[in-house]
Formats: sequence, structure tokens, C-alpha cells
Amino acid sequence: MEADFWHEKWEKGAIGFHQSDVNEFLISHWQQALPIEKTSEILVPLCGKTYDMFWLREQGHSILGVELNSAAVASFFSENGLDAQKTEATNLTGLSCEEIRVLAGDFFQLTREDCANIKAVYDRAALVALPTEMRRKYVNHLIQILPAGTPFLLVTMEYEQSEMTGPPFSVTEQEVISLYKNYYQIKKLEQKVIDMKGVSITEKVFLLNTI
Repeated sequence: MEADFWHEKWEKGAIGFHQSDVNEFLISHWQQALPIEKTSEILVPLCGKTYDMFWLREQGHSILGVELNSAAVASFFSENGLDAQKTEATNLTGLSCEEIRVLAGDFFQLTREDCANIKAVYDRAALVALPTEMRRKYVNHLIQILPAGTPFLLVTMEYEQSEMTGPPFSVTEQEVISLYKNYYQIKKLEQKVIDMKGVSITEKVFLLNTI
């Protein structure tokens, strides 16, 4: 999947993957599953304009988001009335305001130095945004750049892929285990069935913790 695909989605406003509310799994499980210090920095990969970042900030965290489309990054801050300032990382630039820093560009340009202070990862929209052939590359890159043992709260969607063209793509529980079993203990915390475009989808949330 090329970057132009996502740029076109944002340009056309075809962002059905964007949720208008804070994710229910995040609210239900974050503090119980991940008892980390409130001041910890959280990585939100492929974050788009998610309101989940505001919720995490309200818990006391600082946020590092990464989003491919620079216009989406700018609109995240402007639509929420935030006077953002330019911020820079090793290979990426972006905007920041009030403990939320969002870098624009290729996630695979994020470095270990950029993630030195990350204490947890919240992935609601990254793994499911990637086609099969890119998911292993994504996981390998995360393992390379994160401090060892950084825990995850991971949200996935599972459905009959032939019934809907992704993204979001269907990522099975078995694939989650295959991708992460060498690095983490994987615990499914909850699942629920939702309807998206007439397709029945099982949304699942996992805790990935150190082995």
C-alpha cells in the first residue's frame, strides 16, 4: 500500500476509519491493564485525528503520535482550537501543543532515539490499517525502536475480508499471536461485535506485556 493511497483518502475526506468518540476499550482497560505512571509518554502510531489522544492526555500522559498525512496533523490541532508549534524529531517534523506531539510522515522513519522515553503503546488504528504484507514489517520496526518490554494496548478488527475492502483490514487473533508471540505475553481482554457498512465485525482488545 503506497503513501498516495492515504493522502488521497485524507484529501477526499474519505476517513470512515476515523472515530468521532473515544474508543470504549481504551476507557475500560487502559488504567487497569497498564498501571504505568501518569506522566509517562505514550506512542500512538498512525494516529490520524483520533480523540483518543486527548483522553490519554487527560489521564496525565504526554503523547507522541505519528501520522503519514501532514494535512491531517494540522487539522487535528486546528479543529480542536489548539495553537500548535512546530516540532522536530530525528527524521520527521510535526506539530505539538499541550503535551501532544504529532509527527508527520513515514512511520518507518521513526527512530529509537525518538522513542527513548516511551512507556506504552496504544494501537487502535495502525495494525488494522496495514495490508498483510506490511504488518510484519511494522511489528519488526516497533520492536527495534521501542525500549525493551514496552507494553501495548492493541485493538483489532476481525471479519470476513471478502465482505469489505479495507482499511481497516481484518486481523485475526491468530495473526496477532504470530506477530507478537516472540516478544510478548498476549492476553485478550474483551471482544464485541459491531456493524460497519453492513458487515459484522468482531472488535478485540489485547494486552501485550513482557514475557
